[in-house]
Parts: sequence; structure tokens; C-alpha cells
Amino acid sequence: MSFPRITPEEAAATINDGDTVAFSGFTPAGSPKVISQAIAARAQAEHRAGREFRIGVLTGASTGPSLDGALARADAVSFRTPYQSDRDMRESINSGRTRFFDMHLSMVAQNARYGFLGPVDVAVIEACDIDDQGNVVLTTGVGASPTWARLAKRVYIELNKHVPKELRGFHDIYEPGDPPNRKEIPLCAPDQRIGTETLHIDPAKIVGIVETDLDDETGTFRPCDEITTRIGENVASFLAGEMKAGRVPPEFLPIQSGVGETANAVLEALGAHPDIPPFKMYTEVIQDSVITQMQAGNITFASGSSLTLSPAMRKLVYEDLEGFRSKLLLRPQEITNHPEMVRRLGIISCNTAIEVDLWGNVNSTHVLGQKMMNGIGGSGDFTRNAYISMFICPSTQKGNKISTIVPQVSHADHSEHSVQVIATEWGVADLRAKSPGERARLVIERCAHPEFRPLLREHLAKGGFAHTPSRLTSAFSFHDSFSTSGDMHDAKLKD
Repeated sequence: MSFPRITPEEAAATINDGDTVAFSGFTPAGSPKVISQAIAARAQAEHRAGREFRIGVLTGASTGPSLDGALARADAVSFRTPYQSDRDMRESINSGRTRFFDMHLSMVAQNARYGFLGPVDVAVIEACDIDDQGNVVLTTGVGASPTWARLAKRVYIELNKHVPKELRGFHDIYEPGDPPNRKEIPLCAPDQRIGTETLHIDPAKIVGIVETDLDDETGTFRPCDEITTRIGENVASFLAGEMKAGRVPPEFLPIQSGVGETANAVLEALGAHPDIPPFKMYTEVIQDSVITQMQAGNITFASGSSLTLSPAMRKLVYEDLEGFRSKLLLRPQEITNHPEMVRRLGIISCNTAIEVDLWGNVNSTHVLGQKMMNGIGGSGDFTRNAYISMFICPSTQKGNKISTIVPQVSHADHSEHSVQVIATEWGVADLRAKSPGERARLVIERCAHPEFRPLLREHLAKGGFAHTPSRLTSAFSFHDSFSTSGDMHDAKLKD
């Protein structure tokens, strides 16, 4: 069966106001790049003509500016889930123009299959190869593509010539069954294969192929600075201590790491630590530091849902696909983030926090409890099921005017029952088997910036001898202070 070649505009012309459109990829890796822009242009034309045109948007995670950014600027999105990181989309969400509901990334595909997200009208899938039977070689991100292709009434393929067809073999496509017939996921090691190299899409659903030749819209990461380096060293020293104490096996355990400069610093520090052996990763996003540590022999294998690499690093991998073929594997996010797998493999999770409170609760999504930043992503999937769950962050932000260690988080994504370890540039607080008061003292003395420790101690003292010695009248004093004066140092703790 030969599929028709069409233009992005022809694809966009078939999408109607009120449709739900699902896009492939996970981060900008593997995200469609031209049909989304054509949908945005159509939305603008419809709005100029005085007609409504907005769609629901489902993705694997964040996308590139040609998708989230273009659609948000065109006011073309009625609702969006699960995770986003685009400035324009964030502004549309926080202004109330786009309805956003957050989800754990492991649950996106199954919730769609269960019917919780409504019907999926269209799926747009980026591929680097396709045959006449509908067997597709995905590009650099898998995300929820298997489920989107299964549920959608119509599928468009963006066939991206920029990505080498030789990426075939880097994917392991597997969908679990649904209740009441779900069975165990037959995966017992990060480097084990359980699925297929290609994604099969019913040929009758594929209504057109749009040819492209575009690189992923991923940027470069800033190099580690003094603070992120110290955070990384603190994490590496802590885990080396866990090995020495016998709480982590001598062969180590698979690592899950979040995205960004601080996460890169952790991986670099783990690779440099003399007492930590070469290790595997079972994570969501494979970023530059993973490749660097592979080249150094410190990471032996990485399983993830996307290759989210800088342009230079992506070029390096493309030029040596045979060298990386035995070291990298891309899976659906439903598998990379599945609680069953996280617990079975004994993952050590390391994610970033916006703020942490004295009891070990973590806010990873909201600024001052109101403004959505990006979303929970997969941090909850790993945190609630990890062998050791860690959160990392600098102790202050905005030129030391914001303390990331606060009396009470303004929004709770991860509760004290799931968070085991907190690390900043000042040290590590191991919260396991500690009472609330013990946790609070550890967080203050080992993680808070010295300038904020007196205020935090004062708050703790006002709580008296309660099981959780928090003073409700001053629980949000740090946030109130920043909202009023722009500086948490000015916090007034009420009796």
C-alpha cells in the first residue's frame, strides 16, 4: 500500500475545531515540527475570519517551539496534557486561556486507552522510515506514540529525512495489556529487549505522509557551575557511602536522572567518583552527560524514552550509530516510567525540586503555589517506587532572595512519605526512618543556606512539641515575604 504524500497545509485542513490531536515524541526529541505549525496558521486564519478554532493537545511530554510554542501563540489549544516547558504555552496556561491538567507520565497512555481523556481524533507521528505495511521506525523520541497510533481515527506521518534510517533497532516498542487482562511486564534488566524494533500502524489509518528534513529543536545545556558541581559531588559521596554501608549492592543500581544542568552535574560526579563502579541507566531522558559518561566508560547502558541531545552531541551519535547500538534503547514512556519496573529494577531516582519543606514534602511544579512551571513529569513515577528517592536543588534562587528550603511547600507534588533524600550544595539530608522533627533539623542544618537557617530554626521552635512541629500562622511566611518585598529574608514569623 502506497501512502499519499501531502503538504502540512493539506493535513491541517482536515483537522476540525474541537478535535483532539496527539503528537509523538518526548521532549523536543521526536516531536512533529511542520503539521503543528500548519495547524497554528489555520487557527490564526479562522480567528481572523471570526470563527472558533481550538484543539485539544496530547503529547508524551514537552515538545519543541514548532509545536507547543506555535500553537500557543495562535491561541489554538483548548486543553493540554501532560507536561510542557514552552514559555508561550506556560503563559497561555497561567492566564487561563488553555486548560491544563497534570499527570504522571507513566499514566498518560493507559488513561487514554481507558477512555479517561476522551476520543483521539488525529495522531501525528514523526518517523525516519516507513514501509507499505505501516511499519514505522520512530525517530529520537517514543513517548506515547504506540497508544496514540492505536487510538487515533486518522494518522499523519512526518517522515523526517534528517534522522538516519539506521536508527532502526534503537527502539523497543511494547504496550502492556489493560485490566482485567494485564500481565507482568517481562523486563528484568535495563538492557533487555521485550518488544519490536518498529511501531506497526494500521495502514488504513495512515491518510498521508508529510516529508521533512529538520533537526530536533533541542538546545544546549549550560556547563556545570560551582553550585551544581557541589550538589553532584554531595550526591555521589552519599551514594558511595550507601555502598560502603551495604545498603547499595557493590555492583551498584540503575540510575534515573532528571533533565538539566543539575542532573548533568550529578551524572558527572557519579562517573568521577572512584568508589562508584560503571553503572546502567533506566530513565526517561537520555541527555548529553549520559553520552559523555558512556564515552568515558562510566555508563555502560542507557534505557530511556528519548535521545534529548544538543545538536553537536546528536551529530556525534548519528555518526557512530553502530558504536552506540549496543548501549542505547528507546522505549514508550509507559515502560520507562512504569512503577512495576522502577521497583523491580531497584532504581535510584534523582530529580529536581522547585522547593522543599522541613518535613520532606517537595514542590516540583508551581511557583508560589499558583503559577504552573512545567508539570510533574515522571518524577512521581520514580519517587514513589524508587530504591532510593532523591531530590536536588540549589539552596537559593534569584540572587539568594528565594530560599528553596521553606517552612511549608506552597504546592505538594511529592509527600514526605515518598521523599527519602534531599541534597543541595551545602549537604545531604537523609530522611529515612526519621520523625518529622528529626527531618526538619536535618534539612535546616544540612541543606538550607546559612542565611536562612535562623528563620527556619525560629519557625521550628514555634511549633513546640507537636508530632509535626509546624506553626500554621507562619507556614507560608517565606512566600508572603517574597510576594510583598521580593525577598524571603524579610519573612515575619507570626506567633
